[in-house]
Amino acid sequence: MIKREYYINQIRGFYDSDLIKIITGVRRCGKSVILEQIMEEIRDKSDNIIYLDFDDRLTTESVETWKQLVDYVEGHKGSSLCYVFLDEIQVVEDWAIACKTLRRHNCSVFITGSNSKLLSREFTKELSGRYVSFRIRPFVYRELLAYAEELGRDMSIADYLIWGGFPKRLEFRTAEEQRRYLNDLDRTIVQNDIIERYKIRKSAEFKKVAGFILVSNARIYSAKSIADYMRSHGITCSANTVQKWIAYLEEAYVIDQAARYSKKAKKELEQSRKLYNCDVALNSIRCGGGRYDLTHNLENIVYNELLYLGYTVTVYDNNGKEIDFLAERDSLRYYIQVAYSIAEEKAYEREFRAFHNLSQIDKKIIITNDEIDYSTSNVEHIRLKDFLLRESL
Repeated sequence: MIKREYYINQIRGFYDSDLIKIITGVRRCGKSVILEQIMEEIRDKSDNIIYLDFDDRLTTESVETWKQLVDYVEGHKGSSLCYVFLDEIQVVEDWAIACKTLRRHNCSVFITGSNSKLLSREFTKELSGRYVSFRIRPFVYRELLAYAEELGRDMSIADYLIWGGFPKRLEFRTAEEQRRYLNDLDRTIVQNDIIERYKIRKSAEFKKVAGFILVSNARIYSAKSIADYMRSHGITCSANTVQKWIAYLEEAYVIDQAARYSKKAKKELEQSRKLYNCDVALNSIRCGGGRYDLTHNLENIVYNELLYLGYTVTVYDNNGKEIDFLAERDSLRYYIQVAYSIAEEKAYEREFRAFHNLSQIDKKIIITNDEIDYSTSNVEHIRLKDFLLRESL
C-alpha cells in the first residue's frame, strides 16, 4: 500500500502529544492503513506500542467496556510513553472515558472510527478540547495512480470517473468484481453504520431516500424538494425526517453538503445546498446499462480534489447564474466552472457566461475533459487530466 504522506504529515507533529488523535472517515477509505503507517514510523524510536483492532473480535472479545480497555493497556504497556492505537473504537462502551484516562497515564492515544459520532457535540463536550481530529477520504486520482502502479495496473481517468477511489477496489481485476465489492460496501455503510446506529424504524424509506441522494450527486436540493419527490413516488416522509436522514449520511461521511453563497443577498442561502458523494462509486453502482453519470461525477471529483488540496469550497450564486465552486485558500479566491465538455457552442457560452460581472482581481477557471485549450484573457481553462495532478490552483 502506498504511503499517504498527505495525511501522515498532518498527524506527525502530534505523535508525542497528550491530545487524543482521532482519525475518522467513511468505511474502507484507508484509516487502518494510515494507522499502521504511523506505527511503522514510531517503531523507529519506540517498541512501547499497543494496537487493538475492534473489528477483530477474536483478539478483543474481552475488551468491551472502558474499564476493561484501561486495564488491558495498563497490563501490557512499558514504563516510557506508550503509543496506544485503537481501531474502530466506537464499539467499546464509554470509549471516551477510556481515552481520557489513558492520556493521563503516559499514553499517546490514536483512535479511528467510521462514524463522526466520535465528533458529535456529546463527545466533543466530554473530551473538552483534549483531542485533535483528522478526516481521511478515499483516494484522489494521484493516490489511485500510485497504488495502481504499485499493483502493476493501469489507471485511466475514465475509470476514476466511474469507480472512484476506494482503495481496495483496485485489488479486483474485473468491473463485475469491483461492482460487487462496492455494492457490499454500500450495504454495510447504509445498513450497519446508519440504520442500525440511529435505529431508523422506516428503514425501507431511508434506503430509498439515501439511494436517491447518492445517485443525484452534484445537484442542489432542499429537504422539502426531496420529500416532495419521494411523495410523488409513493414514499411518505416529511421534510424534517429527510433533513435528519441527510445529517446521518453526512455524519457517516457518506456525503458532504456544500453551502450556497449569494452575491446579491451577500449571505449563505440556508434553504438549499449542493450534495456531493464522498466517492463517485456510490453513484455509479446505482446506474444500470452502462450509462454512468460522468457529467455529475466529474463535478463531484473536482469538489473532492479541491477539499483534498485544502480549499474551502462553496457554491456561488452570481446574480442568478450559478458558479459551481468558489474555492478559497490563503486569502486567494478562485471561481471555478466544471463541465464535461465545452466543445459545443451552447455549452461554451453557458459556462463562460456564469463569470459575467465578477471581480477582475479573483481568478476564474473552467475545468473540462476537453483536450483543446479554451483559455481566454480572463478565464483559464484547465484540462481535467492536468487538474488531477496539480497541487495548487
